[in-house]
Amino acid sequence: MSVDKSVLLLGGSWFFGVHLAEEAQEQGAEVTTFRRGISGRDVDGVRTVRGDKTNPDDLKRLAAHGPWDLVVDSIGFVPREVLAMARALEPVANRYVFISSVSAYEGWPTEPLTEASAVLECPADAGPDYGVDRDPGPTKYGFTKAGCERAVLQTFGTDRTTIIRPGVILGPHEYVGRLPWWLRRFERGGRVLAPGNPDRSIQPIDVRDVAAFALHCGTAAVSGTFNATGTGEATFGTFLRACADVTKSAAAVSWADEEFLVQQGVRQWEELPLWRTYAGAWDVDATNARAHGLVTRPLEETVRDTWQWLNTGHMIEHERAAELGIAPEREQQILRAWDDYRKSSPVPIES
Repeated sequence: MSVDKSVLLLGGSWFFGVHLAEEAQEQGAEVTTFRRGISGRDVDGVRTVRGDKTNPDDLKRLAAHGPWDLVVDSIGFVPREVLAMARALEPVANRYVFISSVSAYEGWPTEPLTEASAVLECPADAGPDYGVDRDPGPTKYGFTKAGCERAVLQTFGTDRTTIIRPGVILGPHEYVGRLPWWLRRFERGGRVLAPGNPDRSIQPIDVRDVAAFALHCGTAAVSGTFNATGTGEATFGTFLRACADVTKSAAAVSWADEEFLVQQGVRQWEELPLWRTYAGAWDVDATNARAHGLVTRPLEETVRDTWQWLNTGHMIEHERAAELGIAPEREQQILRAWDDYRKSSPVPIES
């Protein structure tokens, strides 16, 4: 359905922002992006305002380009910066959608989560170093995302604000590198180390589905706070099979016991992307979002489309890109140790 709306996107040149800009234009919206222009790319057809979100003069200049029906903020990480942005835009914007994270919860990733779960305490004017980093447990990223939420709510109020807390976002243009690493690993072939149980439920969500939901909330005046995750119908096994299928890989997958991997010092989330043993990592309830319009596609579609994108040659480095994936030599060392462990185990272990 076409929408006759004016939309301001804070960011708009990387991953989520690119899909958001394209989706908004497809829906008929007039799109403005605010970005530095140092990296990334301008999406064709959008009006771009150059500026630095930390510069008060740039914020005043941005506000002068308004008004807008909707602001979508996918680049807010420092509460005091989001507070300044929200205050500058409040007179010229009707609604504010803030893309937060499940990391804002006190219980992430150790506990099952709903929107009623406790959120980390962080002032709306906090700086980038507020909070602590623990594993498992809260992170500065989670603390500051919670503070950003408060900054927007404090300025726009509950009736004009939507907070979306996604879990792991995958899809074309991903710069973190989780799904791209698995795809390249299967492309390389050989024996692949896989973590734990292939039947473990996982909840990644496609970036395009989060973008569509953010625009839906903004244009349909859906206020509130919503978790945004996959349905949980996918498993780690189906995910890796999809990676093997799209890459046409003949790789052999070896599932190693999680306790063994922990003993070997394999870094969760980093050396084997998307793997975490904590009970709440893939137990985030998105029922409320689905009741308000969130629609998610099968994980296999996300894998397929990301592989197609990877092969267009458009992947470029991002300042927040992570160094992910286990080194080939270490992977084979762990696999040999796993073989020895299974042979010496008094109880047969299925892999």
